[in-house]
Amino acid sequence: MRYIPNSPDERAEMLESIGLSSADELFRSIPADVQLGRKLNVTDPLAEPEVIAALEEMAAKNTAATKPSFLGAGVYSHYSPTIVDHLIQRSEFFTSYTPYQPEISQGTLQYIFEFQTLICQLTGMEVANASMYDGSTAMAEAYLMAQRVTRRNKIVVAASVHPEYRAVARTYTQHGEADIVEIDFDETTGRLSNLSALDDTTAALVVQSPNFFGCIEDLKSLADAAHAVGALLVVVVTESISLGLLRSPGACGADIVVGEGQSFGIPMSFGGPHVGLFATQEKFVRQMPGRLCGVAYDKNGNRGFVLTLSTREQHIRREKATSNICTNQGLIALAATIYMEAMGKQGLQEVAEQNAQKAAYAKQKIAAIEGFSIPFSGPTFNEFVVRALRPAADVLEKLRMDNGIIGGLALSKYYERQDTDFLVCVTETSTKTKIDDLVNALSK
Repeated sequence: MRYIPNSPDERAEMLESIGLSSADELFRSIPADVQLGRKLNVTDPLAEPEVIAALEEMAAKNTAATKPSFLGAGVYSHYSPTIVDHLIQRSEFFTSYTPYQPEISQGTLQYIFEFQTLICQLTGMEVANASMYDGSTAMAEAYLMAQRVTRRNKIVVAASVHPEYRAVARTYTQHGEADIVEIDFDETTGRLSNLSALDDTTAALVVQSPNFFGCIEDLKSLADAAHAVGALLVVVVTESISLGLLRSPGACGADIVVGEGQSFGIPMSFGGPHVGLFATQEKFVRQMPGRLCGVAYDKNGNRGFVLTLSTREQHIRREKATSNICTNQGLIALAATIYMEAMGKQGLQEVAEQNAQKAAYAKQKIAAIEGFSIPFSGPTFNEFVVRALRPAADVLEKLRMDNGIIGGLALSKYYERQDTDFLVCVTETSTKTKIDDLVNALSK
């Protein structure tokens, strides 16, 4: 009865007041052939200590966090300084769900403003919003924004963009007017090359860099090609640590930069919650989705922070809104802000360099093993594709069973023709010993 707010007598009284004799009658409109017709396969009620013990037993089966892992593909293992977790648990940050009242939400609004500033500095863009739910929904919103800005509907997206991001975007836009055209990648370089799909009806060219295969795209040439037909260049970044080393997308000519900020001190957490990034040029600010925090001054000249230019459905008439996003990932954005400010420019650069150097070492060692090769020649950051002589899923399963190593992601999950390829990710948490263990296991 702990979680049921009313007693049996109260439930009977409510049913009587609406002329029913049982709760089952509430569902009589549901056809019998779609009803389960039996009790759910759940245990009998347990005492709280028994529930905790059962959950701990299930949690003990999760071995990925304790085994050497080279998984990446959008969620990355990075070290988070203890200051991040310590500060986000301070009671001062347990604020209201939405900072509508700036008078009592200055702390929340200030860190949102700082988060936006940091994202602008990293991406090379002029304005960033307060965050999106995650990287995939941020990309979907970029589709819609590009349509609004250009008044065109054709979205050209590279097949080397994260497959799950593309799936989310298709779901997000399937009942709208977006005409999504996917273009393939070059099988030699792993990068985008054929841009013949671009024409004067294209709203945006959407690319990921580093892309799903870890290859760094030539964003400057892609921007030139998109702009030549009047389209926008949307750059997706799933590994945000790469922004600490690579030239910013804004400096390469990007019009919209979206991505995932999980790498900034956010735990992998089985895939979420994470934090979406969204930045663009100032001239497009009124078409940007989500909320935006700005600086204002009172009549005495005192600085304050407020929500501004937020054309969300909660702020204006829904038919005029740029997005139906209701809020932002406040607590996660705070954690990312603390991480970025604690690391600083030099710290982010050092972490990015470690990722690139360790990945280069692993790539070189694996390429030297008989029976394995690196199929793509494009430059990489901290992920790269390895090609085996037999199905990659079998290779990875043998690594896991025989050596306790999670060697990466079999690409056949998303790309059927790449049955023997798997994606390896190396971050600063991958010690030389772990990398050598992977190499030795593969060589056997």
